[in-house]
Amino acid sequence: MNVVVIGSGGREHAIAWKLSQSPSVSKVVCIPGNGGTAMEDKCVNISLGSDSYVDIAKREGCTLAVIGPEDPLADGLADQFWEAGIPTVGPKRKSAQLEASKDHAKQFMQKYGVACAESRTFTDTYEAIDYVQKKGAPIVVKADGLAAGKGVVVAQTLEEAQEAILDLMENKRVGSAGTTVVIEDYLRGVEVSVLAAVSVEPGKKESACIVPFKCARDHKRLGEKATGPNTGGMGAICPVEDFTADIEAQFKKTILEPTLNGFIKEGYDYRGFIFFGLMLTKDGPKCLEYNVRLGDPETQAVLPLMQSDFAELCTAITNGSLKDFKLEWKNEFAVSPVAVSGGYPREYQKGYNISVGVDAIKAAGAKLFIAGAITDRRATHPTEQIATLVTSGGRVLACTATAPTFQEAWDNAYKAMHAIRFQSMYYRKDIGLPGAAEST
Repeated sequence: MNVVVIGSGGREHAIAWKLSQSPSVSKVVCIPGNGGTAMEDKCVNISLGSDSYVDIAKREGCTLAVIGPEDPLADGLADQFWEAGIPTVGPKRKSAQLEASKDHAKQFMQKYGVACAESRTFTDTYEAIDYVQKKGAPIVVKADGLAAGKGVVVAQTLEEAQEAILDLMENKRVGSAGTTVVIEDYLRGVEVSVLAAVSVEPGKKESACIVPFKCARDHKRLGEKATGPNTGGMGAICPVEDFTADIEAQFKKTILEPTLNGFIKEGYDYRGFIFFGLMLTKDGPKCLEYNVRLGDPETQAVLPLMQSDFAELCTAITNGSLKDFKLEWKNEFAVSPVAVSGGYPREYQKGYNISVGVDAIKAAGAKLFIAGAITDRRATHPTEQIATLVTSGGRVLACTATAPTFQEAWDNAYKAMHAIRFQSMYYRKDIGLPGAAEST
């Protein structure tokens, strides 16, 4: 079959790569894709242009769609694909609001008893400031809408909280996404991410299920030892030793099962992936947020450990057979540091040539996942393409290595990273090490 993958980041490169490994997949059409998907076996990049996603998918004979990012999901792209007769991995618009609106997500969690932090939502700036003055600090201020990972401030002081509220609501730092804010109690603990497959179709309660993947951890802070500004993610590991069997059982009982119950009761058509952002507290795991898709960069660490056929998993999600799907994993560890452009997450330059030591990366047994890089159009010889990547974004790429031990995976991931060069390249050298994960 031919599959269309929507998106252009490292997550979408990992998805396309994993799909291409399936014997049942003939072609993976990436819209628009990136410099990494351009070089994957079976993959082809197509720019959106004047044609719609659905038009391109039909023209290319695609019988399955996988939507990577949150924006097209919130805009109802899954609905459009289903209406065109193309089964789609990605929730329809109604259920995608769980990520598009943090207020909506918090109301859902409270309604169905999902373990989470207490919160209030505000549309008036000074009511919000009055509330934080009464509650005290530390406290968490979140933009209600989609803000590309830039809408959350963990304020350690009242001054920081007030500044965050004014910045979001009055100065509109993240545009209209911040005109409404959600203010949450501060939770103490350490964060983890649980990605999962979801198959919930209205009126089909018997087949409804959420199947969790191995637990991962993203490292959000720019600097080592969890310092500096928040980013979209500086690297990920999988699995996570903090996520014990006991905590996993608590997560399923207090978060996953109530979430599934809510999906059924609300009549959601949710056939896709979900990301549970969790805080592991002394009182058990608490749900910080839902993302209605796979995480980035967690996907680049999780999918290389998946033993099962990813295309078959996607098909099971769409046709209601996920409950019977046997999801299998390698008994290994994955480490995936991310390289970014100098200046990220603020201003940075684009267009730098990327030098890739292909032999060194192969020797390390690592996989390169491209995020913010494209192929130089002047390149004409296919064998030279790996050397003609140029930077096009803040987070440029990730190097993922898997191995039977964490240390071996870590060593190999960084050996691979050492074989890559571009101007102003920066990466953390402590992903997965003690003290690297932010704790509160």
